[in-house]
Amino acid sequence: MPELPEVETAVRQLRRWVRRRRILAIEPLHRSQARTLSPARCRRIEGRRIVDVTRRGKHQLLHLDDGATLLVHFRLDGEWVRPAGAEPRHARVAFALDDGRVLYLTDPRALCTITWHAPGAPPELALGPEPEDPALTAAGLRERLQRKRGPIKPVLLDQRLLAGVGNIYAQEACWIAGISPKAPADGLSLARVARLLAGLRRTLADGHVNAGRYHRGQRRIPFKVYDRAGEPCARCLTPIRRITQAGRGTWYCTRCQR
Repeated sequence: MPELPEVETAVRQLRRWVRRRRILAIEPLHRSQARTLSPARCRRIEGRRIVDVTRRGKHQLLHLDDGATLLVHFRLDGEWVRPAGAEPRHARVAFALDDGRVLYLTDPRALCTITWHAPGAPPELALGPEPEDPALTAAGLRERLQRKRGPIKPVLLDQRLLAGVGNIYAQEACWIAGISPKAPADGLSLARVARLLAGLRRTLADGHVNAGRYHRGQRRIPFKVYDRAGEPCARCLTPIRRITQAGRGTWYCTRCQR
């Protein structure tokens, strides 16, 4: 699943492609999109100019010149494609733009979403602060964690706690901080929360530089624990272990992360 750094990469690329472009036509190409992009809503979108593209957590927002907003979520496998030729495989929505190009939202699982929000009624996103927000302090994060129950790694995936943190970066941050993914979220000391927040910021900063997952390629710098079961820990050489938490895979070092 694309996480915050990968979505930020997508937003920057999309902004270069569509900012100040007019949408001549929009067409849902799959029944999953036709439910939210009705013919009436498509008519409201057509002819509008895209004035900006922004991001909140893992959500992408296309701001139109009439004040309306298109809210886009990649879910597991969404991606923007702007081919020079034929319609790409797994195309779900097509945007014909006034530069003569067609932009596609693709997704092999058809889970991606686009929703239209009327002028004056922006999307209401129940999201917490982003880890990179300078206003977020270790004390503030600890206060939020003390209201949560359960192991820290699954808790970090709650977008109401922290926006944009996904499965991969949560476990990478736990490794950097030396915290077990099984540690109770509401029992972490202020010092450990400070290390965790620093770990989140460090791994997300690294993700912004090495956001190759969005392009389905290999990162130039491998992850420290993610998808490395049986390989030696980069810190202590103990074999990395994989467990399942809340239905998601978690990789960690049993020696470094107690």
